[in-house]
Amino acid sequence: MPNRIITRIRLFFRHNLGRLEALFFLLKSLLSERHFIYLSCILVGLSTSFAVIVLKSFAHNVFLGATYVNRYLKLPYINSILPIVGILLTVFVVKRVLDGRIEKGSSRILVAVAKKGGIMPRKQMYAQIITASLTVGLGGSAGLESPITITGAAFGSNFARKYKLSKNDRILLLACGVAAGIAAAFNAPIAGVLFSIEVILTDVTISAFIPIMISAATGALVSTIVLNEEVLLTFRRPLHFDWHNIPYYIVLGLLAGFVSLYHAKAFQKVEAHFAKLRIKGYRKALYGAIPLALIIFMFPTLFGEGYESIRILSNAHPEELLDNTILEEFKQNGWVLLLFAGITMLLKAYATGLTLASGGNGGNFAPSLFVGSYLGFFVAKFFTMLGFSKNLPIDNFTIVGMAGILSGLFHAPLTAIFLIGEITGGYNLMVPLMIVSSISFAVSKQFETYSMDVKHLADKGQVFTSNKDKNILSSLDIMEVVTSDLPTLSVNQKAEDVIALLSNTQYNHFAVTDDKNRLLGVVDFINIRQMIFSAFKVKYATMDELMTLPAEVASVEDSIEMIMEKFENTHVSYLPVLKDDRYYGFIYKEKVLEAYRQKLKDMVIE
Repeated sequence: MPNRIITRIRLFFRHNLGRLEALFFLLKSLLSERHFIYLSCILVGLSTSFAVIVLKSFAHNVFLGATYVNRYLKLPYINSILPIVGILLTVFVVKRVLDGRIEKGSSRILVAVAKKGGIMPRKQMYAQIITASLTVGLGGSAGLESPITITGAAFGSNFARKYKLSKNDRILLLACGVAAGIAAAFNAPIAGVLFSIEVILTDVTISAFIPIMISAATGALVSTIVLNEEVLLTFRRPLHFDWHNIPYYIVLGLLAGFVSLYHAKAFQKVEAHFAKLRIKGYRKALYGAIPLALIIFMFPTLFGEGYESIRILSNAHPEELLDNTILEEFKQNGWVLLLFAGITMLLKAYATGLTLASGGNGGNFAPSLFVGSYLGFFVAKFFTMLGFSKNLPIDNFTIVGMAGILSGLFHAPLTAIFLIGEITGGYNLMVPLMIVSSISFAVSKQFETYSMDVKHLADKGQVFTSNKDKNILSSLDIMEVVTSDLPTLSVNQKAEDVIALLSNTQYNHFAVTDDKNRLLGVVDFINIRQMIFSAFKVKYATMDELMTLPAEVASVEDSIEMIMEKFENTHVSYLPVLKDDRYYGFIYKEKVLEAYRQKLKDMVIE
């Protein structure tokens, strides 16, 4: 009986979806290309916003449930148990449902835009929703915004593929999905537009603004209608700026820059540690989830996204932060509260790192807001308690601090300024937001060229910027431009063998390898031309005399941009290529440039 019901449901959806798709294909044939894009960005915005509603509602309700159990049923361990369950369930879903692999982090969107023409896997339309719901919803110390942006990007990308839109339109709809996701998650349409342009799109035109704005407005509108304000991070009370506090905002901006660097380094340390581990699956999940559970037991505010504790810090009774903690009896002691907030702020990077590196799914967007709010509270409370100022508005600093860390971590000051401006319901704090965000960004940029999200791509030579040449080079696959079918020479062969190869092939250089295919040197006709025209030298010359060490070698793991730098530095036309420290082939500068020209031509046509 149940199987029959499931079959009927499948047939119902398949039948009705088929009708809907037929309608959209009809509309595509009737509408102009631009008008169909406008319709598409609305549909992408709707799809993304409903995914946001599912994620946010689930996470919020689990948090309320855990709080209720903790407060009224007196089960203080529930906050520590749930994250372990969530991470284990996430690993189970990835292994059993998602073929053992899921791509995390909004940097995957940058890769899709720069290297894959905006194409994202279909499974990303549901994979992020399921896994992030389990991880963050059950208390993993991470954020939902990164999964939300990937889901929105996947909706936009696959909608464009379904209706056979061009590459440029596909990338545009991908950006629309990202904008709608951020707009729906915070009810902040302007921030959604700016995030999409500032972080995701490496090259944007004025014509792209309208579809992105329509998607962001759609996402924000659906969020406003459906989601309760308690689910969203909002502050709806009057906030006022006093210019006398500017020196303290400058200090906050400087500290935000350095704390951003600390957070990124600490998180990356945890990730690097887990990457070296030989254990996998459930053992790896437990290896990270158990210490995470211990941290959350000591500091319960690290449970989940942490937005509720941000609200507590910014209200009139921040001491409520110590409720249901081992320090609850000291909640009226300001120094204890300050110490608790400072340690929590520093531990957030490790809690998020353990959550994600052990197998959970989430992002660093919400953690950046969490850390920023705690930093802002710490600064204002610290100077107040020391007597420097009796009128520092702690709620203002708590809110402005969020913009500082967001700007420093993601190198997105405009997004940070307008996001906080929108969630506070006005722009009364615009001046301190600009001061803190710009200083934090400047400090972070001074010591770290790349934002937290793309640092690991930069380490691999895959950085996508507004420089089109770099983006096109990054999109080239080294395996497609390496020539691997050249004959090789051994160290025991004679000059006669070299002459034979020169006579019977079109190449004028060959690699010399040992019996394990390790590169020993290169024989180049230009270097041995005088030698091979001497009968005496041909008869008695050894391979050691004929070959020379290459000025530089490339690896199949190098990016094309790195290889082009090697060409420029050595002034050669070809480089030997190694794979796993063994000779693999040659890469030619001319061939790389030809591939670049072809790629550029394809982009112009599309």
